[in-house]
Amino acid sequence: MGMMKSTEASLDDKAIIALAERALADIASVREEVSKVIFGQESVVENTLLAVLAGGHALLVGVPGLAKTKLVTTLGDVLGLAANRVQFTPDLMPSDILGSEVMDQDESGRRSFRFVKGPVFAQLLMADEINRASPRTQSALLQSMQEYHVTIAGQRFDLPAPFHVLATQNPLEQEGTYPLPEAQLDRFLLQVDVDYPELADERKILLETTGLSEATPHAVIDAPRLLEIQKLIRQMPVSDSVVDAILSLVRSARPGQGNAGTDKHVAWGPGPRAGQAMMLCSRARALYEGRLAPSLDDVYALAEPILQHRMALTFAARAEGMSVRDVISGLVKQARA
Repeated sequence: MGMMKSTEASLDDKAIIALAERALADIASVREEVSKVIFGQESVVENTLLAVLAGGHALLVGVPGLAKTKLVTTLGDVLGLAANRVQFTPDLMPSDILGSEVMDQDESGRRSFRFVKGPVFAQLLMADEINRASPRTQSALLQSMQEYHVTIAGQRFDLPAPFHVLATQNPLEQEGTYPLPEAQLDRFLLQVDVDYPELADERKILLETTGLSEATPHAVIDAPRLLEIQKLIRQMPVSDSVVDAILSLVRSARPGQGNAGTDKHVAWGPGPRAGQAMMLCSRARALYEGRLAPSLDDVYALAEPILQHRMALTFAARAEGMSVRDVISGLVKQARA
C-alpha cells in the first residue's frame, strides 16, 4: 500500500498543480471584482474571503458604519451565492433564524404541520450585530454553523452547501450587547477586525459613492465552483516546516507549555481548532496571494485573525493595558527569530 501511494501522488501532483492554477485565476478575478465596490480595507477583504475559501465562517468586528454589511453582500454577489441577511436584535427568537412550523388546513378540514424555512437556509448568511441577540438565539445560529443542519420537532433539515456565516459584531464596550461565549467564538474560523479606512481610500469612498450611479458587482464564480476550490484547498500539500510552525505557534499561545510570557499573561489559550483553521487558511492564503504552496509567512500573517478570539488574557495582563493582539505579535516575533 505504501508503494502504491507514492506513485499515485506523483501522477496526482501535476493534476493538482493544473487545478490550483485555475483556482488562482478565479480567485484573482474575485479579488478584482470586489475591489470595484469595496475601496481599500485589503486585509479585511482578504481575511473574509479566506474564511469562505477555506470553507468556514468569519466574525467581523468593528464600529457601525465601516461597510461590513456592504462587504458581505458584495461577496455574496461576486461568489454567486444565495444570500440572506438577519439583523440581530434583543427580541429575536431562534425560530426567526431557523424557521418554524405552521399549521395548514386542506379542503376536507384535515390539519397538518408544514415547516417554513427561516433565513438560515442560505449559502451565505449575514448575521448582523450578532452580539445584540440573546444567548439562546445566538446559540441556535451557532449550532447550525457547527452541524450544517437544523432540527425542528425531531425532523432534520440539511442546510445548503456551501453554507457560510459572516457575522458582524460591535465592539463589546457598546451598550446592550451580549458577548458570545468562548466555545461559540471558536466556531468562527477567523475574527476579522475592521478599522477606519485610510485617508486615500476614504476620499475615494466619498467621490465614488455619493454620485448618481454606484458600481455594482457581478458574479465571477458560482456555488459549485466555490465547492471545487474548497475541495482543492484541502488537497494542497503542506510542507513539514509549515506544519511544525503551525503547531509551535498555536502551542506557544497556551499557558503551561513552557512559554514564560504566555504563562504570565494568558488565562487560557487556543484549542486544536486553531491549528486546523491555520492548516486550511494558510493554503487558501497561498492561492489568494498567487502561490501554489503555503509558506511560513502565511502562518505568521494569519496568527492574529485565527488566534485572537480563541484566547483570553489574565486579569493582571488586562490591568496592565495589554491586549491579546500584543501577546500574539510577541509570539510571532519569537517564532520568526
